[in-house]
Amino acid sequence: MLYYLFDLLQDSHIPGSRLMTYITFRSGAALLLSLFIALVFGRKIIDRLQLMQVGEIIRDLGLEGQMQKTGTPTMGGVIIIIAILIPCLLVGDLSNIYMILMLISTIWLGSLGFCDDYIKVAKHDKEGMKGKFKIIGQVGLGLIVGLTMYLSPDITQRQVTPVTYSENNVETVMASESQDVKSTQTTIPFVKDNNFDYAYLTQWLGDYAQVGGWILFILVVIVVVAATSNGANLTDGLDGLCAGTSAIICVALAIMAYLGGNVIYSTYLNIMYIPQSSELVVFMSAFIGALIGFLWYNAYPAQVFMGDTGSLTIGGIIAVFAILIHKELLIPILCAIFFVEDLSVMLQVAYFKYTRRKYGKGQRIFKMTPLHHHYQKPGNSGIEAIIQAPLRAIPESKIVTRFWIIGIFLAVITFVTLKIR
Repeated sequence: MLYYLFDLLQDSHIPGSRLMTYITFRSGAALLLSLFIALVFGRKIIDRLQLMQVGEIIRDLGLEGQMQKTGTPTMGGVIIIIAILIPCLLVGDLSNIYMILMLISTIWLGSLGFCDDYIKVAKHDKEGMKGKFKIIGQVGLGLIVGLTMYLSPDITQRQVTPVTYSENNVETVMASESQDVKSTQTTIPFVKDNNFDYAYLTQWLGDYAQVGGWILFILVVIVVVAATSNGANLTDGLDGLCAGTSAIICVALAIMAYLGGNVIYSTYLNIMYIPQSSELVVFMSAFIGALIGFLWYNAYPAQVFMGDTGSLTIGGIIAVFAILIHKELLIPILCAIFFVEDLSVMLQVAYFKYTRRKYGKGQRIFKMTPLHHHYQKPGNSGIEAIIQAPLRAIPESKIVTRFWIIGIFLAVITFVTLKIR
């Protein structure tokens, strides 16, 4: 709204009327607005949740300090969603297809997570919504995003070739641009030029190779959205873990979006240029502010939990954002914490079922999953597991801080992979 108001004032001589034309200004404004909303209105929402007795249902898993969290307000993801939407509506360009898709993704998964939390609270059912309905919702969003990227004429790529010339012993890099094109190219690490086209895998379709490439791309979109959303959901098990880890990931993605949406920087760094995608930086800035503001109340000891309203939304936003800037194949590195949490659960369940079927008694790989709970259990505590280390239980706050440090390391590695060829 403010974006369009300032747009009307551009022809006037009012000081500051052109500020909204700068991505950096609008991104900074979005971050500060979302942080303010999360901090100020977050407290009011938490108080309201307490009055409504919307408390977390805790199962006794024998973890230190776990039962003290009983009754802590949940569904705090509402704070994050509100703190994202209001700044984007105020300073975002609502005609931009990338901004539209991110807002749809936020509302879509926020609604899915809210329904899950509501079932848990209203029916006192810890399991909440059945898993198949969550998967249907995630697949639906993946289809919306993938098909929109295929059909929308506003979502394109531009092949920008850096041309270097020397004058007076000074080298200058200029950009030689081609037209905007629809393409299934994406960014991959460790490869020269860092580009991979899904259509390479469907060459056997002949004249329909490009269409086949888009079908394959849409399938990848669905998998990435579901895996990342569920990974964030599983990571939300300790105070501040999911919010802090996600904020680190989002800073890395915001930098990628800013560089990839600027023709000069993308040419100089020899990375994919995506026209109009710089608007995503405004959205991601609001998201980062919302996460940091929420972390104010979610840090140990947490005053509020995000619930599935927040965790499903966070994972979905990260996935869709990475897909829109064609960095979805970097997600396994950048979001490795999410996927390790996912993998730990899958391995634990699969191995337990296998050993029970073969030996008549199920065995475990980890003391407890998701993985962050494994470190809360002391070794030789009566749980038969292949991996008993660490022998001493690690305090919750230390586990969270160490996961944050690993998240920073992964973000740096993600950038480094783009230059290791």
